[in-house]
Amino acid sequence: MAKADYYETLGVGRSADEKELKSAFRKLAMKYHPDRNPDNAEAEQKFKEVNEAYETLKDPQKRAAYDRFGHAAFENGGGGGPGAGGFGAGGFGGAGGFSDIFEDIFGEMMGGARGRRSSGGRERGADLRYNMEISLEEAFEGKTAQIRVPTSVVCDECSGSGAKPGSTPKTCTTCHGAGRVRAAQGFFSVERTCPTCHGRGTIISDPCTKCHGEGRTVEERSLSVNIPAGIEDGTRIRLQGEGEAGLRGGPAGDLYIFLSVKPHPFFQRDGADLHCTVPISMTQATLGGKFEVTTLDGSKSRVSVPEGTQTGKQFRMKGKGMPVLRSSHKGDLYIQVRVETPQKLTKRQRELLQEFDELSSNENNPESNGFFSRMKDFFGSE
Repeated sequence: MAKADYYETLGVGRSADEKELKSAFRKLAMKYHPDRNPDNAEAEQKFKEVNEAYETLKDPQKRAAYDRFGHAAFENGGGGGPGAGGFGAGGFGGAGGFSDIFEDIFGEMMGGARGRRSSGGRERGADLRYNMEISLEEAFEGKTAQIRVPTSVVCDECSGSGAKPGSTPKTCTTCHGAGRVRAAQGFFSVERTCPTCHGRGTIISDPCTKCHGEGRTVEERSLSVNIPAGIEDGTRIRLQGEGEAGLRGGPAGDLYIFLSVKPHPFFQRDGADLHCTVPISMTQATLGGKFEVTTLDGSKSRVSVPEGTQTGKQFRMKGKGMPVLRSSHKGDLYIQVRVETPQKLTKRQRELLQEFDELSSNENNPESNGFFSRMKDFFGSE
């Protein structure tokens, strides 16, 4: 069976530059890597072909020979091309060979844990989340809240080492403190977490009796949280280093406070502005008048209603809204009136309204009269 063209194997054109070759190889190597395709002979063979093609085309001299003579350039030992093993002279140990890019591609799979651990098996603690609900008044004024958070803290018995006081962790004899072991697997070498020390690099033969070798214990802590004035619903506050303690002396995680603002019985918030709907009587809307509203700062503000005010009319009260976060400015308060229709009328009230209706003209109700007039004209009805 004829060997596939190296360019076709990598899915690139013959004019592909070094960057294009490397990018194509990365994608295919990730796709066919045996660790991702266990017991898949077809994927393993494809992985070998991709590697062989890249090993040839990334080398300018080998690529020039291949472009001129094809696969014949490397038959019978000619040109020093890839051998039957698939990795060629570059191999895993050769300078500039497959290993140059192998760690770059599979670092997350094989060595990614290195960044999460430091020497001595120390690991960063987990981040914690705390949900806090505050009132709109508290968001308006700002506050300092005291919260209690159950979390892992550094063990005071062993100072976070995990070892019993007077003893020290010992270097793991399997990985010699690296936390990783390398093993040959078929045509390649795979680096895995050390099974003896579980990646920590050390072994605790005499663990602390209080934390049982973890270097941390669970306690409830009291923390003070500053809520600035003007804070909005959904805001996240980060308290650095207030999360879970690290394992065996590692750095602590962070605590994230997620704030939610409770709905208010009178005010609705829109950014820094506040909105409030106020019902007024039909007579007040008709004749005009005044009413007072209490704002969030506790003060009272008077609203003047002109004659003939309709439902939906808005009145703006400048600077009576929410504080703008980390600013001296404030939003506005918008009062929207809703005209209330009288209910449960007495006989005399009904008589007066009927008399008023008889005395009314089109000028008293221009909107309703205009609406029905336009509808009649539109449909051509009489």
